[in-house]
Amino acid sequence: VPGAVQALPPLAMLPAQEAAKIYHTNYVRNARAMGVLWIVFTITFAVITVVVFIQPYWIGDSVNTPQAGYFGLFHYCIGNALTSELTCKGSALDFGSIPSGAFKTAMFFVGISMLLVVGSIVCLSLFFFCNAGSVYKICAWMQLASSTCMVIGCMIYPDGWDSDEVKRMCGQRTDKYTLGNCTVRWAYILAIISIMDSLILSFLAFSLGNRQDKLLPEDFQVEEKGEGK
Repeated sequence: VPGAVQALPPLAMLPAQEAAKIYHTNYVRNARAMGVLWIVFTITFAVITVVVFIQPYWIGDSVNTPQAGYFGLFHYCIGNALTSELTCKGSALDFGSIPSGAFKTAMFFVGISMLLVVGSIVCLSLFFFCNAGSVYKICAWMQLASSTCMVIGCMIYPDGWDSDEVKRMCGQRTDKYTLGNCTVRWAYILAIISIMDSLILSFLAFSLGNRQDKLLPEDFQVEEKGEGK
């Protein structure tokens, strides 16, 4: 009919091959963005773990303690009652200088936790040689093992609070898992927080590894049959 409004043609659907390419591109972009974030947070977590291992501020004095001072996994400082100067002892290379067997055991597990996290960073170089999904899963297992070691270290550490050196600083009421007049310092709190960090990072790495296994270009290629016939 002259003058009648013609109906608009239906929207053309994207060919299956083009739609698959767009989906694959977005999928790869999102996976890479999450991977970059995971790498950044893994490096940050490694720095935190090294700080937790080295710093001697796991427990420390308060206004009510007989002596000033602080304790770490292996290094500790206690004030002199006469001069008020801190006398520091302890070395990670000298087990005999560590005042408690529990501190030695805690240092061992926290040290293993630190090495596992640092090792996961070294494994990032495998991205250039191995399948990315496999690398993510290797790092995930290492971070999960690191979390387990950190949990063991944090649980064992208070078992050494009954040592003579700790009692000299915190008072005679101090005992295993009872800190007396002393307080928990930031390094111990940071160690506990790092446990949650490593768990989150390991689960994210497992997720990225499984997603990476799906990033197979051949799955999204559509073979055009009948061409050339």
